[in-house]
Amino acid sequence: MAMNQLDALKQFTTVVADTGDFRQLSAFQPQDATTNPSLILKAVQKAEYAPLMTEAVARWRGQPLDEVMDRLIVRFGCEILSLIPGRVSTEVDARLSFDTAATVARGERIIALYQAEGIARERVLVKIASTWEGIQAARQLEERGIRTNLTLLFSFAQAVACGQAKVQLISPFVGRIYDWYKKQAGAGWDEAAMAGPNDPGVQSVRQIYQHYKRFGIATEVMGASFRNTGQIIALAGCDLLTIAPDLLAQLAASDAPVQRALDPDAARGLDLPAVEYDEAGFRYALNADAMATEKLAEGIRAFAADAAKLEQLMQAAA
Repeated sequence: MAMNQLDALKQFTTVVADTGDFRQLSAFQPQDATTNPSLILKAVQKAEYAPLMTEAVARWRGQPLDEVMDRLIVRFGCEILSLIPGRVSTEVDARLSFDTAATVARGERIIALYQAEGIARERVLVKIASTWEGIQAARQLEERGIRTNLTLLFSFAQAVACGQAKVQLISPFVGRIYDWYKKQAGAGWDEAAMAGPNDPGVQSVRQIYQHYKRFGIATEVMGASFRNTGQIIALAGCDLLTIAPDLLAQLAASDAPVQRALDPDAARGLDLPAVEYDEAGFRYALNADAMATEKLAEGIRAFAADAAKLEQLMQAAA
């Protein structure tokens, strides 16, 4: 019997489930799982998860809203960790994306809440937007033994700065990069010509992966935000890939062949320039990349809006 694409992919890459809907996890047996404010918001609006929110709000009534929200997202994280062998990523409030000190404090609180539930800090990645301030917060958290996942990452400059900060893991967003280039091209977009290895989101992750492997940067690369299985297969061999349940199901239903596309040994042999950024250089490089500038800002706005909506639901439940 031929191996399905999901099992074939797992030979080369750690598969991560991108969902707040933890009841779906057992079907795909991912190693790790990632959540974000939008995914948690989506989950608490389903009948089977609504009691988690009601319970958190009732239990912590009278506490500041931001603390109740952290307790709720940690509750989801604990449920997820009971179903997977690896790590869960839990996001710091996106409204703190430009405040290093507040991000550090929130990251420490999230870890303390997990530890109070008996969860070892090694099983949690604190998720932070890849702004300059976020990357510096991650540097401080890593120095304190708290592992981080730098998200909303769209550019090589962001990846380089994350590597310099020695963060545990980055999540470059494939699908949102693809969305931007497709929208820019309008009627001129050729879907077939821009698929697979030619996809601009896939190319972005490949460049980051090759740079990290070539220069011995230990930060893990986890491709994220996929629009189709072609993008996923084109990144087979990436350290990790975080995939939504509908795409995991498509991979599980296909037995088309999967070959390693990213190879650490091949990357180590490449002739690539060394790159480093200070703050001014980072800000200039990010500013020079219109796609990354726009997508980072848009992503922070969307996550902040969903965090605010989650707060409104919690207030209504109180």
